[in-house]
Amino acid sequence: MAKIIIGREEEKAILNELLDDSVAQLLAIYGRRRIGKTYLVKTFFADHLAFDCSGAANGLLATQLENFSVRLAECFGIKKMETPATWQAAFRLLEASLKKNKTKKKRVIFFDELPWLDTHKSGFLSAFTYWWNMYAAADKTRLVVICGSAASWMIKKVVNNKAGLHNRITRSIRLMPFNLKETQAYLLYRKINLTRYQVLQLYMIMGGVPHYLNTILPGKSIAQSVQKVCFTKDGLLKNEFSNLYGALFANADKHIMVVRLLASKAMGLTRGEIVSGIKNISSGGTLSLVLTELLESGFIDKVLPFEKKSKDTIYRLTDEFTGFYFRFMTGAGVGSGWVQVQQSAAFQIWCGFAFENICIRHIEAIKSALGISSVYTEQSSWRLHGSKSKSGAQIDLLIDRKDDCINMCEMKFYNTEFIVTKKYAADLANKRAAFVNDSKTKKAIFVTLISTYGVRENEYKLQQNQDTVLMNDLFQ
Repeated sequence: MAKIIIGREEEKAILNELLDDSVAQLLAIYGRRRIGKTYLVKTFFADHLAFDCSGAANGLLATQLENFSVRLAECFGIKKMETPATWQAAFRLLEASLKKNKTKKKRVIFFDELPWLDTHKSGFLSAFTYWWNMYAAADKTRLVVICGSAASWMIKKVVNNKAGLHNRITRSIRLMPFNLKETQAYLLYRKINLTRYQVLQLYMIMGGVPHYLNTILPGKSIAQSVQKVCFTKDGLLKNEFSNLYGALFANADKHIMVVRLLASKAMGLTRGEIVSGIKNISSGGTLSLVLTELLESGFIDKVLPFEKKSKDTIYRLTDEFTGFYFRFMTGAGVGSGWVQVQQSAAFQIWCGFAFENICIRHIEAIKSALGISSVYTEQSSWRLHGSKSKSGAQIDLLIDRKDDCINMCEMKFYNTEFIVTKKYAADLANKRAAFVNDSKTKKAIFVTLISTYGVRENEYKLQQNQDTVLMNDLFQ
């Protein structure tokens, strides 16, 4: 079967632009482990790949140089190739090979897992930078792609680099998980036919990570697949969590502390609340670095509460698998009873929180369903702390619009139509009134219900609900 690229339309458009450009390009692609970076590069550039090599995890300098020379011999048909002693010598060999094979066609030189190539005191990064500045940047046929999963290294040395690579990166791509539409398309490509409700359930657990989706087998229910890959002794995702964070981050224990805390607070926490919840992490540079790396890797997101200042920023866990891991895969786990767990009230409550997370992740699809894609909006949340004299309230998703309106979104995960009861209608009215009173907004407030199968028509729905967004809309 010929390889194809599912989704990734924005990324493919960028790659096409780089191929068509008449100058040399240095592209950095970064993102979490298992997200499909290598597959994207090698598949899209299959007809243009002149040279590629990959760093070896925990490999010594000698190992990295030997692997580099082997790939050099394979890519350029060199029968006898001695292993260079330094990275400077290695890049001289690469340059000589490229010059012997001149072409007017765009050539891709791909360095995968760049952080692993840059071993301690190896001089890799300085040698690479010198080669780019002196040779590659002057050749309009060159498209150099660097890629890495180790977020700590990529952010420090590439994304925010102030030395050798400063202003050298011409384009960058942060590769994120599939959205729901891409996830369904990927499953169908693998001959896995599920309803959208089932795809949604699977997404709550695994998110849109291609490697995780590869563990799902045709002809198996979601419950069967999850039981096998997450809860059996040799399940493919049984030990994924510990491997994941350790591979991405230096001193990953601090990152794990933060995501564990955020996993226990569905609505998220401020920076100050994170510091209070984790006693042995400072509120200064250490926490800033941890939060930045988690944000850039797509594990958490931040949202500014409605009309608040940056110090009130709320950090939320958005990685589906991490949330699932802390809720169901730690401690005693569920053993062989995952099917039974799915029927429990605790699981249904968790699904409600997970669905809210997915809705917030798919904000552009929601805007499209509401017909406001072209309207400038700001996404926020709101919460009113309760006291002895008044009840608290919270809204997880507000869409503040430039056309003088605000969508107050309520997200409900049900296996049938959601029914607005008399009590729920009163709760909505009270929440809306509390928000207007607290925010002093003069904008029109539209109560928007986002539900899997919609909202049943009755008198209470008509009293409160101005807009309805369906599960199907999230797949558009």
